[in-house]
Amino acid sequence: MRLVARIVPYDLALIKPAKTSRNTLTHKKLFILELREGDHIAYGEISPFEGLSVDDRPEFELKLNEVINSINEGNDPREFDLANWPSIRFGLESALRGLAFDSPFTFFDTPFTKGQQAIPINGLIWMAPKEEMLEQIEAKIAQGFNCIKMKVGALDFDEECRLLEAVRKRYSAFQIELRVDANGAFPAADALAMLKDLHRFELHSIEQPIKAGQWDAMAKLCRESKLAIALDEELLGIHPEQEGKAMLTQIRPPYIILKPGLLGGFEISDQWIAEANRVEAGWWVTSALESNIGLNAIAQYTASLQTSLPQGLGTGQLYHNNIASPLEIQAGTLRWNSNLKWELPKSLQG
Repeated sequence: MRLVARIVPYDLALIKPAKTSRNTLTHKKLFILELREGDHIAYGEISPFEGLSVDDRPEFELKLNEVINSINEGNDPREFDLANWPSIRFGLESALRGLAFDSPFTFFDTPFTKGQQAIPINGLIWMAPKEEMLEQIEAKIAQGFNCIKMKVGALDFDEECRLLEAVRKRYSAFQIELRVDANGAFPAADALAMLKDLHRFELHSIEQPIKAGQWDAMAKLCRESKLAIALDEELLGIHPEQEGKAMLTQIRPPYIILKPGLLGGFEISDQWIAEANRVEAGWWVTSALESNIGLNAIAQYTASLQTSLPQGLGTGQLYHNNIASPLEIQAGTLRWNSNLKWELPKSLQG
C-alpha cells in the first residue's frame, strides 16, 4: 500500500541553557515525520544536532523535502541512499518500524512499553559554576540516581578537579558512579596527564577526551590511561563495517557511545555493537537532545538490547515545551507510565 508522508517543524526551548565545551544551546530545531499507510500511522523524529551532526549543513531542508516528495510520488523509502543523511535515516527508520504496530509510538516489542521494565539511566549534570553543579548533583542523587554524568572541558581544569574532589568527599565510588564527558576539549598533547589527574577521583569513564579523527593519539590514550575512555564523536560520519572497523581495531577503546539519532538509526547501531563486541569494547546508548518522540524510539531500542548498564536517556526533562508522553523518570530510571498520554502539537493533529 502506498505511503503518505509529511513533516512538521518543531522548536524545543531548553529550560536552562545547556553548556558544553563546544557551545551553549538554548533551542533545538527538529522535524516530526508522519508516515501513513492505509489506516496505520507512525511518527519519527528528524533531529540534526547543530555543530555536531554530519548532515548539519545548509542543504539539509532541501534534502529532507526531496525525500518526502519522493515518498509521496510512490517511491520505496527503504531503497533511499541516506548514508550521508543520518538524521533523516533515523527518523525514517523509526516511522517505518512503527507502521508494523497498532500504536504509532511503538517501535519494538519489549516489556518496556508495557510498563514492566525500567531502563537505568545516568543523571546528566550540565556545565555551570562549581556551586551550581554541586547543587545539580545533590538534586540528582536525591531523585534516586546512582550514576552521574558530568560535562567537563569548558571550565578551568583545576576547578573541575576541585569539583570532582568535593563530590568524592561526599560520595564514595561505592555510592555513586561518576562519568565525565569532555566532548573533545582536551589538547592531545596534554590529555594523558589530565586523565591521570582525573583517575584519582575513581571515575567510571571519560567520553571523547580529545577531538575526533586523531586515531594515533586516541589509541595511545586508550593504551596508557588508567581511566577508561569511551568514544563518542569518533563514530560520527563513518560506516561501522568500513572505516569503523579500522578505527576500532586501531584504537581499541574500552567503550563506545551509541547515538542512534546521529549515527543513522538502529540497524547502523546494531552494526556498531557487533564491531564493538569484536574488539571486546563495551557500549551504552545515549540520546542527543531529541524530543520525547525520538527519545521514545531510542529507549525502546535500548530496552530491546537487554543491557544493565546505566544509559544516557535522561534528556527529556530539559525542555519547556517537550511533547507530552508516557515517558517518566523515576528513581534513576526511565519508565513507561501507561496512565500518561501522548499530546501531539496542534500542527500534527487532525
